[in-house]
Amino acid sequence: MGSEGKLGVSRRSFFRTVGAAGLTAAALASSPNQAEAADVMAIVKEQMGSDSVTDGKVTVDVPDTAENGALVRVPIKVDHPMEPGNFIESVGIFVDSNPKPFVGKFDFAPELGAVEFEVRIKMAKTSNLRVVAKSNTGKLYQAVKKIKVAEGGCAG
Repeated sequence: MGSEGKLGVSRRSFFRTVGAAGLTAAALASSPNQAEAADVMAIVKEQMGSDSVTDGKVTVDVPDTAENGALVRVPIKVDHPMEPGNFIESVGIFVDSNPKPFVGKFDFAPELGAVEFEVRIKMAKTSNLRVVAKSNTGKLYQAVKKIKVAEGGCAG
C-alpha cells in the first residue's frame, strides 16, 4: 500500500495539509485583531440594532487610568426617563481595542425607575470604552471614554 493510508491520502500530503492549516491558524492568531472605530460601530449595530448614536445621556464614571486591566470598575448611569412608553431598554458595553470588543448587554424595564449600575470588565490595553444605551423607541445614546491601562493589561 506504500505511504497511503486507508483513506487514500499519502502521509506527505496529510502533513502538508496539516502544516498549511497550522500556519494559517498561527497567522490569524498573530495578526492584530483590534477593531477600528468603524468595525466597532458595525458591532454596535449588530448588538444594538443601529449605529446611529447620539452623544449624551450616558455617564461613565471611570478613572482615566486603570491600574489593572483584568478588573476595571465601570459605574454607568443613564439620564433618561424610565416610564411606560419612554424608557431605556438596554445598555451595551464595548471596548474598541479588545480582541472581542463586545463586552455585554443588559436589559431594563421601566419599572426599575432608573438605569444606574456598575460592572467589572477586562481591558487588554489602552482603549476607548464605549457604553451605548438604547431607548424603547430605538434611539441610541453613548458615552465614549479613553481609558489608559497600566502595563500588564488583562494579565495584570
